[in-house]
Amino acid sequence: MTQLPENVGVLGGGRMGAGIAHGFLINGSNVHVVERDEQSAAAARQRIDSSVAKSIERGMLDANLDEVTQRLTVGVDRKDFADCGLVVEAVPEDFDLKVTTLKIVEGFVPETTFIASNTSSLSVDKIGAELQRPENFIGLHFFNPVPASKLIEVVVGEKTSEELAAAAKGWVEGLKKTAVVVKDAPGFASSRLGVAIALEAMRMVEEGVASAEDIDNAMVLGYGHAAGPLKTTDIVGLDVRLGISEYLHSTLGERFAPPQILKDKVANGELGRKSGKGFYDWS
Repeated sequence: MTQLPENVGVLGGGRMGAGIAHGFLINGSNVHVVERDEQSAAAARQRIDSSVAKSIERGMLDANLDEVTQRLTVGVDRKDFADCGLVVEAVPEDFDLKVTTLKIVEGFVPETTFIASNTSSLSVDKIGAELQRPENFIGLHFFNPVPASKLIEVVVGEKTSEELAAAAKGWVEGLKKTAVVVKDAPGFASSRLGVAIALEAMRMVEEGVASAEDIDNAMVLGYGHAAGPLKTTDIVGLDVRLGISEYLHSTLGERFAPPQILKDKVANGELGRKSGKGFYDWS
């Protein structure tokens, strides 16, 4: 199996960051998760411990929970990244926030450390241009839920070194997933296609063409999707989908304009599974 970095840092321990930490942890890396405060760090620790325990219970991992989690540290000090060969950023999908946090990370890691962003749509080249070492920067777009997902999108920027691009494909293999390699472009491959389908599905609900359930069933049963575009939107988060849609609208044009139903639901706090309601009732 391809060698993963011995020490991996994850910036952000929310649902996505915890999933990324879980992936590296169960495949042998020491993982250092850094959160913004002690309360968030405690929640991240619980999230990761629970996820690893489920993998063991389901027979996906032949190991003792304590043996695995002793290779995990969760805290608030970015100095924990000092010995990491790779740091993966998993903060919310906001350009300024990602740039600010990644600049801070650069100040705590050696010049040889590779840095990856889990962005699902933002330009890797534009983020990299703000960093001191863009050749050491790449996009690693994980999919939610990370433990069950089989795909990681590797987004190679213009300045990304060939060494890093090759290493990233190896890391994906080491995580027992499949790499899709794309050049930096708005929405990459997965978000661009996924959001296009989801926005059209939303417009169909808005126009009364069919219910969310029937639209999703058409894609699941007719096209072999694991989940329909609207249920997937609920899982990803309507606020996340809105942000991606607005970005793609600004870069690729009117076909990615967010439907009013999406804007209204986000304004009303209907964010999908995490809030209990979106296009479906998750309560």
